[in-house]
Amino acid sequence: MDWKTGPRPDTPQAPPPAGPTRGRPDASEEGRLRAVFTGGDPAGGAPRSRPAPHTPAKPKVDRRLRDLLMVGAETRKAAPAPISPRPAPEDPRLTDVLARGASAQKEALAPGPTPPAPEATRTGKRNIAAPRAETRPETLRSVLKSCRPELYGVALFSAVMNILMLTGPLFMLQVYDRVLSSGSAATLLVLFSIVVFLYGVMGVLDNLRGRVLGRIGAAFQARLDRRVFDTVLKEARTPAARLAPATGLRDLANVQAFLSSPMLGAIFDLPWTPLFVVLLFIFHPMLGQLALFGGATLIALAILNQVLTRNAQAEADKLLGQAEAAGDRMRREIETLRGLGMVAPMAERWTATRAEALGARMASTDIGGRLTSATKALRLLLQSAMLAMGAWLALRGELSPGMMIAGTILLGRALAPVEQSIGQWGAVQRAHGAWTRLGELLAKAEDDAPPMPLPRPEGRFEVNGLTVVPPGQTAPTLQGIGFDLEPGEAMAVIGPSASGKSTLARALAGVWPAAKGEPRLGGAEIGQYDSDVYGRLIGYLPQDISLLPGSVHENIARFEPDAPPEKVVAAAEAAGAHEMILALAEGYNTKLHDAGGGLSGGQRQRIALARALYDNPAVLILDEPNANLDDKGLRALNEAISTAKAAGQSVVIIAHRQTALAQCEKVLMLAQGRMQAFGPREEVVAQFMRAKAEAPRAREKMAGR
Repeated sequence: MDWKTGPRPDTPQAPPPAGPTRGRPDASEEGRLRAVFTGGDPAGGAPRSRPAPHTPAKPKVDRRLRDLLMVGAETRKAAPAPISPRPAPEDPRLTDVLARGASAQKEALAPGPTPPAPEATRTGKRNIAAPRAETRPETLRSVLKSCRPELYGVALFSAVMNILMLTGPLFMLQVYDRVLSSGSAATLLVLFSIVVFLYGVMGVLDNLRGRVLGRIGAAFQARLDRRVFDTVLKEARTPAARLAPATGLRDLANVQAFLSSPMLGAIFDLPWTPLFVVLLFIFHPMLGQLALFGGATLIALAILNQVLTRNAQAEADKLLGQAEAAGDRMRREIETLRGLGMVAPMAERWTATRAEALGARMASTDIGGRLTSATKALRLLLQSAMLAMGAWLALRGELSPGMMIAGTILLGRALAPVEQSIGQWGAVQRAHGAWTRLGELLAKAEDDAPPMPLPRPEGRFEVNGLTVVPPGQTAPTLQGIGFDLEPGEAMAVIGPSASGKSTLARALAGVWPAAKGEPRLGGAEIGQYDSDVYGRLIGYLPQDISLLPGSVHENIARFEPDAPPEKVVAAAEAAGAHEMILALAEGYNTKLHDAGGGLSGGQRQRIALARALYDNPAVLILDEPNANLDDKGLRALNEAISTAKAAGQSVVIIAHRQTALAQCEKVLMLAQGRMQAFGPREEVVAQFMRAKAEAPRAREKMAGR
């Protein structure tokens, strides 16, 4: 029976049941699942006849079992057996087992695959794989919008806290106007008890607000970490982008630090400043006017701070990023720098860049420091002025002594958020700049929907009119390349230096995109595969061997979580590296440093070859695989290529040595980025040798002219 179209004509079928039977398994399948539920005999019990079309419906327990069996059967890729006319009997123990809940159901259905795709994804043909659900890429605003409930909570906490800030002025007002005049100690004790309680509540709310802000910042970073990281990696495809400082993750950290800082709490406190100013107007209009003048002056200082420090802060951040990138490059290339005596000159260049960045940062800090000091002095002066004005109004009988003290406290509270904002203006500027750069970075990211998963292809490569433009350049280095490679065939790519051989390897491996004529693997363009999935289908050995920090086992397994050891050993044996790895200090657990430090070039080459052979990829793309190998390594390489061909894998070898042609049935010859010849090995090699022999005579002929 086909799972989609129903019974085949040549398959004997049972009489149709009374109810819907789509996807219902046979008696053996039903008995197997019943045995999982009950622990009984799958075939136990006497057979039970199928009910007649007009018989009453089955009991509730049997319907639930039927639904579970339908789900298990519909999700099987292999066609189920025909429905038996005599299903196994219903076991009364099923009632108790089904009552245990979802855990028993999950246990029973664990061996089965995931449920079938929605009805909309089904066609008359067998559904290979359902597409993954499309998700809209997250942006800065969408992530911040998702934190709106938490921000509402912070706003609520800030509102209550600012209302509780009136505790101090009101307490002072009552002490001066009531307690001192009445001389009642009991009244003072009651008022002070209330103040203790209210300040305790305010402290708890302040702590909660800080914790919520911290979690908002953490959630913001967690939601965007992977997206920013993937975008940074995409930009790193071009050499120029790899040399430039990658500020995306640092910008994300700066925004996260701002969202978690008390500075954001001060921003939530700013809207409550008018409330305190209104209270001062209620006390006396002159007090309110003085508060307005002071607040306007502080705001003017904040704007001036922004104008004067913005450019210097941006320049300092840019230079610091360049200095960090230069330092990272020096660390990676320290052996070359030491071997050529270039450490001192490069260190001087780094020091100069660092000093320039430090000078820009100091200039910004000096300006900001002057304005911050002026702001602090002005706030203290305004408080003293408020006290003096309140005393003058009290002497005239227009204000009580309690209002005089309370007004001074209210003014300090009204101006505190403004002063704090000016003092932390550098953090605000860094966060604003980081937000802008992050928005630009994510806007440039490709947000294509993930491709539909495809079945594992056969190792058939087809290329027609391939043109490749290296990332960051405008001129193509490969044009008009075409060939076909069947499973079990090997092709050598030969040609002089700078003919485009490594460019072709990168294009076939999906490292560099094709400008025209995208290669096809198994009949599908490589762009139809997810990049990581395609990378698993390809065994790519680059010209520049790079082993990542980790163990030899992890490098061979491509850092696959819980990689089976037998697959790792099989790949190492196929590459002829098993004995060499066992001879290392800790065998497969030997830790490698950056770029595989501590290993010779030949050892790195053979481990990288084992990594390319891991998990039997459909295609091997080997760029100069014999560059650092000795005779033993060359024999192991030839054996690995022969084994791959016998397993139906196709092999592409970028080669300079003629020894690499022994395992190749086809040869592709390149020159100046164009295809000169392609075909069977003997024909192309003969053509190449003739061209090489005729080259001196052509040069002599040109010289004679």
